[in-house]
Amino acid sequence: MTHPVCRAPHPALRAAAQPVDAFADDLRRLARDLIETMHAHDGIGLAAPQVGRSAQVFVANPSRRRGGELVVVNPVLRGARGRTSVVEGCLSLPDVWGRVRRAAAVRLEGRDVDGQPLVVEAEGLLAIMLQHEFDHLQGRLFIDRLPWLTRLRAQARLRAAACA
Repeated sequence: MTHPVCRAPHPALRAAAQPVDAFADDLRRLARDLIETMHAHDGIGLAAPQVGRSAQVFVANPSRRRGGELVVVNPVLRGARGRTSVVEGCLSLPDVWGRVRRAAAVRLEGRDVDGQPLVVEAEGLLAIMLQHEFDHLQGRLFIDRLPWLTRLRAQARLRAAACA
């Protein structure tokens, strides 16, 4: 089922998501819904708080090919190396873009939807996506990582869009 995507300043986007403790049908349904919603909105990643759910779950699919989705539950970033800078956007912040500095490579550990251990070592676009979606689960948005003046301009665009 496709869900509407919460847009800033929705409070769900600023709250830390709750860990998942039940690996059952409800979690699998949430993962399917996140995948469907991500594709419906032409995204490459989506976290549960972006659809108003306080659960440490996100999906990522840098290839955009159906069936190539990565689903991560209760992720923990265990390692990062290098630095990179890339222009990011977000389904929850439409028409807002900004250059963000992130680790160039990461090691992320978590669980799959069945509760099995999952380890992802990534670099490039996938590493950036994992960090972006992980931030969502902590109540952070990519604009929080922008230089202060750029962040102020992005926040002004969001306020103007909310009033339109």
